[in-house]
Amino acid sequence: MLTVKPFTFSPVQENTYVVYNETGDCGIIDPGCYFGNERNELKDFIQTAGLRPKYLLNTHCHLDHVFGNKFVAETWGLDLYLHELEKPVLDYAPTFGLSWGLPFENYTGSLLFLREHDTIRLGNDQLVVLFTPGHSPGHISFYCPAQNFVLCGDVLFRQSIGRTDLPGGHHPTLIKSIREKLFVMPNDTVVYPGHGPITSIGFEKENNPFLNGAYI
Repeated sequence: MLTVKPFTFSPVQENTYVVYNETGDCGIIDPGCYFGNERNELKDFIQTAGLRPKYLLNTHCHLDHVFGNKFVAETWGLDLYLHELEKPVLDYAPTFGLSWGLPFENYTGSLLFLREHDTIRLGNDQLVVLFTPGHSPGHISFYCPAQNFVLCGDVLFRQSIGRTDLPGGHHPTLIKSIREKLFVMPNDTVVYPGHGPITSIGFEKENNPFLNGAYI
């Protein structure tokens, strides 16, 4: 059974997730650790829990979700998994960081491209890749149908949605992703977003002011 451990990192208050099971295998999703103490917090948790990182995963590559890619890759010898359409976003992230006053060293290792319906396996458990663009061109989400949860990056938040005014964003595409990929999930599906508190599909159908009628 998978366990999801959240961390909130950086001045942008981004949610980083470690997903693991009883085998000790784990995946690190969207490492946003910017400061040294945040990197230590992530590393200490993984070491104390006796976990073995197997995957470095990005839902998308806006700067706040990739601050810690290089650290994670070098600490545990991992390559980066992402969607191919996110490569330009990843390449631009340090420039974007300078404009935000948040300089950082980008990941420069090998890239392993994920496609919709690919699976990330941790022992006998798995996450299914969903293609959920709109906030960014190659945004993906990681869905666990067996346990009814989804890690959806910046697609859907509690009573909000991802912004679409950044390069590569497209509002109609985002709404389509939510309606066709997320709102078809059971209402009790737990949503782990890229920022803010966890929520559920059913709650967002009923209470998200940006999505009135989007699931009909």
